[in-house]
Amino acid sequence: MKISRLYSNQPGLFGAVEFTPGLSVVIAEIRLPENRNRDTHNLGKTTLGRLLDFCFLASRDPQFFLFKHEELFKQFVFFLEIELADVSYLTVRRSMEEATKISFKKHEARNQDFTALAESGWDHHNMPFDRASTMLDSLLDWRALTPWTFRNGLGYLLRSQSDFNDVFHLHRFAGAHSTWKPFLAHILGFDAGLVSQHYQKEADLKEKESLAQTIKGELGGSIQDISKIEGLLQLKQQEAEKKQKLLDAFDFRAQDKIQTKKLVDDIDEQIANFNAKRYSLNQSRKKILASLEEDQILFNPDEAQRLFEEAGVLFKDQIKRDFQQLIAFNRAITDERRGYLQEDREEVETELKRVNTELNTLGKQRSATLAFLSTTDVFAKFRQFSDEIVTLRADITSLERQRGFIHRLQELRAEIRILTEARGQLQVRIEANVEQQNADKNSLFSQIRLFFNEIVEQVIDRKALLSVSPNTLGHLDFKAEILDGSGNATSADLGHTYRKLLCIAFDLAVLRARLHDKFPRFVYHDGVFESLDDRKKENLLAVLREYAGLGIQPVITLIDSDLPPRNDATQVFDKSEIVLTLHDEDDQGRLFRMRSW
Repeated sequence: MKISRLYSNQPGLFGAVEFTPGLSVVIAEIRLPENRNRDTHNLGKTTLGRLLDFCFLASRDPQFFLFKHEELFKQFVFFLEIELADVSYLTVRRSMEEATKISFKKHEARNQDFTALAESGWDHHNMPFDRASTMLDSLLDWRALTPWTFRNGLGYLLRSQSDFNDVFHLHRFAGAHSTWKPFLAHILGFDAGLVSQHYQKEADLKEKESLAQTIKGELGGSIQDISKIEGLLQLKQQEAEKKQKLLDAFDFRAQDKIQTKKLVDDIDEQIANFNAKRYSLNQSRKKILASLEEDQILFNPDEAQRLFEEAGVLFKDQIKRDFQQLIAFNRAITDERRGYLQEDREEVETELKRVNTELNTLGKQRSATLAFLSTTDVFAKFRQFSDEIVTLRADITSLERQRGFIHRLQELRAEIRILTEARGQLQVRIEANVEQQNADKNSLFSQIRLFFNEIVEQVIDRKALLSVSPNTLGHLDFKAEILDGSGNATSADLGHTYRKLLCIAFDLAVLRARLHDKFPRFVYHDGVFESLDDRKKENLLAVLREYAGLGIQPVITLIDSDLPPRNDATQVFDKSEIVLTLHDEDDQGRLFRMRSW
């Protein structure tokens, strides 16, 4: 399948471009001296590739030049004539006024003009966009791309300047690796189904792990044993059932008995224990306070000195110094002891506060229980009993909710284990498939790799290596590298010029390796000779003509200043190869014959 003709309903503003089945050249001539040193010239050689993408049913993008300047182009209707594999032709009609309505017509002759064709003349007229995409996918019949559509492959067939930054990861593949790596693996001959499944398992695993974390958060971070939850739930349910029966019978004798037993065996006993503890704590506090008051040194060395002088004691200064050292020593010990006593005091007072709080709570419970036992108002007991059942029901609901969360968490953990195992198995299978395709000299990937190296070596006299390998996560890593004389990868491919060459070589190598498949036969490369030296330009041109001879349609764009020089009068390109000449003399030299937008 090749592109044949691109035209519009406004020939005065956009002239028809008739592509050749072989090498098709779009050349931009810089005729004004003041424009020769400019980086961009806005003549339309890059825009042509974007327009082809539009006719191949690119989705509406507000930044796309046609939609960005919709008022300027709203009157245009574009027609793309495509040569199909059976040598018949298909014309795609897409207007700017109704950009989501697409028309198709198959025909036998080349270079047709259907700008005035009536609605009845189209095989399919104004089809909705999604149906039209499906229809075009069927008509193009690029079945080697299955299960992907023709749109997935166009990125490697319509290379803009921004698509030369990376051989594999195109500008339009802005999403996750899972959106383009499986497709790339497929066109290189690897089992893309395994790659897709691996990404899907990873996505499912991430979703399950995220859900498990959410449930853990709902449980408040503390995950109790399911057996304990079930046990508590049974006890609460049993208690609720008993109380509900008593409430239904309006009989509170059993509840009086329970409350009496609770008062005697539980509340009173706790109050007694806490009272004993409070007494003990108060005694400890009293002793600590007494110790803090006793830890004082009452001896005064100066008064002792005066007493010794009056008594006529010898060595009184020495005695004073000894007392001072003794006092200092005792003071150090006392300070340390006071620190410990202060800590003990704080602990005792804190515990006293807690005990007093507990005693107050128990006192209130005791009063409420006594009130329940002593009241003769049966309705008051009914209300209190009902409140207790409501509390029990709330506890049961909370426990059931916890049980549900824990059951779901256990299910998720089982699913996570299964997904983790499945992902690991897929990773093993991916590694085996990659190893097999690399080792098989007759595999599609091996052929592409050889063609890729031949192109690079023919252009720059350096070997190049195309490699695919799984990383530690099981994802495929694609590399295209230029090798030195020893066969080691160099940094030469990091430069824009050689990186562009690697992109061109990759695209051509894939097309050549798939010549016998239901696969496209054209490729569009913008600015193909930029930055290459003259000898390498000649070598690349020879490669392009060789591949055109094999049945591939290279469509290239360039500026005349990038042409390799010739010593004789011969031209670089034959007139039949040049499908469009642009220039900067006036608006008539632009792709769209109007002022630059």
